[in-house]
Amino acid sequence: MAREPVLAAGGIVLRRGQSPRIAVVRLRKRDEWVLPKGKLDNGETARDAAEREVLEETGHDVIVHEFLGTLAYESGGRSKIVHYWRMEADGEQAYELMHDVRAVDWLPLDLAIGRLSRAYERAFLTHVGPHALENAAAAEASRRAQAKAPAAKKRRSRQAPARKPLPKPPLPAPTPQPDVMLGPPGHDLELPTPELQVSAPFLDGEILDIGQPIEKAEAMLPIHSEDAEPAQVEMASNGAAVADADTNAEIAAAASDAETEVPRPSLAQKVRAWLGRAA
Repeated sequence: MAREPVLAAGGIVLRRGQSPRIAVVRLRKRDEWVLPKGKLDNGETARDAAEREVLEETGHDVIVHEFLGTLAYESGGRSKIVHYWRMEADGEQAYELMHDVRAVDWLPLDLAIGRLSRAYERAFLTHVGPHALENAAAAEASRRAQAKAPAAKKRRSRQAPARKPLPKPPLPAPTPQPDVMLGPPGHDLELPTPELQVSAPFLDGEILDIGQPIEKAEAMLPIHSEDAEPAQVEMASNGAAVADADTNAEIAAAASDAETEVPRPSLAQKVRAWLGRAA
């Protein structure tokens, strides 16, 4: 009856540096150089067993990354199946090595392959070792890019923010002009034309023409001076009476003309006519 295969797990462990190094361990019992690995405990997953065995045989805390492959071989009359993950060790050794391991060495890939004692492990490391180095280099580049990103954001945050343009003051609202009502809707309102009014002596409600000479205007005014001779006063009174008679005659003629629908002369025309007769 065939015996069940032995299940084990281990890692291709790389340590950071200018040139990545791979861990190989020296067994005490057989004095052989092998890759770090070990059997699974009851109820333990292959991944957890690989992390635990690497810690015990190398003395380093490790970070487990992608799965690299499986190695199967005969050992002690039984089949042995070993699963390997890429692992990363950082810093110095933190724990003492387990009793079964005499030493641990960190070597470049080609030297690590040459150091291994078993042919099947050399073949396996030759196959998966370059992939492990490529994945480790890609992960390192990603870490550096992520480390630079916060620094770039911090430098940008120190730059003075662009000033926002000041808002332009609003233009003053136009002063509403009062509406001028010229008349009721549909009707035009005729505004009166301003005339020049001159203060002058009045004769029976008429306005003297300011264009007449002063001597003529004074001749038409009645004389009320106390020094004037009685004859002169009488003559002035008679002249005023004549002027009044002429004015009344003009008013009567104007009324007659209005009855016969003759156009009535304007006030200015009447004043000029009266002054002409008085002269």
